[in-house]
Amino acid sequence: MKAHLLYRDRDFDLEQKLPANEPALTQDLELNTLVTAMAAGDEFLFQVAKHAVVSGLQNDWSTVLYRQAVLKDSLRNYAVVKSIYDLAVETIENKRRQWFGIFGTYPGSILSGAVELLQMFVDMLGKLRLVADEHGAEFESEGFKVFFAMLEAELADDYFARIREHLKELRFRDGVLVSAELGQGNQGTGYVLRQSTGPKPGWYRRIFSRRPPGFTFHIADRDDAGARALGELHDRGINLVANAAAQSADHLLSFFVMLRAELAFYLGCVNLHRELGRRGAPVCFPIPALPGARSHTCKALRDVSLVLSLGRSVVANDLDADGKNLVVITGANQGGKSTFLRGVGLAQVMMQCGMFVAAESFQADVCRGLFTHYKREEDATMKSGKLDEELARMSEIVDALEPDSLVLFNESFSATNEREGSEIARQIVCALLESRIKVFFVTHQYEFAHGFFAQKRDEAVFLRAERQADGQRTFKLPPGEPLQTSFGADVYREVFGDATEKAEQND
Repeated sequence: MKAHLLYRDRDFDLEQKLPANEPALTQDLELNTLVTAMAAGDEFLFQVAKHAVVSGLQNDWSTVLYRQAVLKDSLRNYAVVKSIYDLAVETIENKRRQWFGIFGTYPGSILSGAVELLQMFVDMLGKLRLVADEHGAEFESEGFKVFFAMLEAELADDYFARIREHLKELRFRDGVLVSAELGQGNQGTGYVLRQSTGPKPGWYRRIFSRRPPGFTFHIADRDDAGARALGELHDRGINLVANAAAQSADHLLSFFVMLRAELAFYLGCVNLHRELGRRGAPVCFPIPALPGARSHTCKALRDVSLVLSLGRSVVANDLDADGKNLVVITGANQGGKSTFLRGVGLAQVMMQCGMFVAAESFQADVCRGLFTHYKREEDATMKSGKLDEELARMSEIVDALEPDSLVLFNESFSATNEREGSEIARQIVCALLESRIKVFFVTHQYEFAHGFFAQKRDEAVFLRAERQADGQRTFKLPPGEPLQTSFGADVYREVFGDATEKAEQND
């Protein structure tokens, strides 16, 4: 039995190794803000959401669509999905509280524990089958349809009847029938547990019968050695059955564990959907394109982490970059450039793990890898200069890149002078474009940005953060030619304006 709600043909691996650049993605895109909203205070949901979001960058196009359909079902039928999740949690907690493992090392104790555990699992499977019978027709996605069809096929009424009969027999209330052969030195060998084929005598016959049904012998009350020998015979006979029962219990437990993990991702998505709705941020299901399609268009895209941090909706931006490989973003300081870049990265991550995005519409090709190269603050522990550190991180990214990946640059290579930094950036971007890598680049380096603009490259789009005549920022990024200034003086006056005016008055 498999849930297969995250992948068509395999389980979700919570122990799967995440991409090497996961720490950089988490820091630069503020993924923990997103994941915290999905978890809604649940530590397990946080763990699953974090793993599913980052590992989702490895999903292919068909997996994205598969998950989107399952998520839409989860949003429409939240109460049913939550009840299935709660049932899985209850099963795991019951096992944890009452069975810390299949107790003991002897076959008898192993079998006894396994039978009790299997009985509990069968009861919970019955509840799961009841949910499938009552609500299965309400779901439309391939994932849930296959899941409910599996439950119907595997958990039929005759299955429950057979399994309960087997569990009753495995309690061996009428004793154990074991056959054996005599080996060397008349030692017993070839012990086999047998099922009695004869009719079981009624209670009257068992009580009042004068003759035993076969050859018998009795062990004296104080014959400890005889009791141990009889116990060994019993354990040898049921050894294989005990192991099989324990393996069956482990298999059923793994099913409930996997069901809980896979549903946890969708419950986290529902939590996030509701939170964004409370904050007035529109959401949509993106349209994924195949890798290399060079599709990247959005309307009213918002930075999810900023929405969640501020507790309200924020300024949205549009982008039309279909057929483009390079998006260069320039303009006024504190004009929303880095926020937009982070929004683009978060939308890509959310799309590829099968989620909705915070936009009115969004379409992009599935990338084969997402990488961020952001400016870092000065670190006293660094063994070399900031530029060396930037180049070292860039080298690590290049080693992991493959065609149709996406790289987000934010003020990269600004640790040196304008001319040198622009040339480094130009050569790196040109090499990436030649290797079929899509690039978004936020920069204040006029020489770098204007150099590409002057080439009038068909594959490039240029956005510029707006600044009004009075210096106010609109946080809008319409298409625009790069300017020689980033209007840093506006920020200076905003911070030090009052002090400067007072000093002039005192003079």
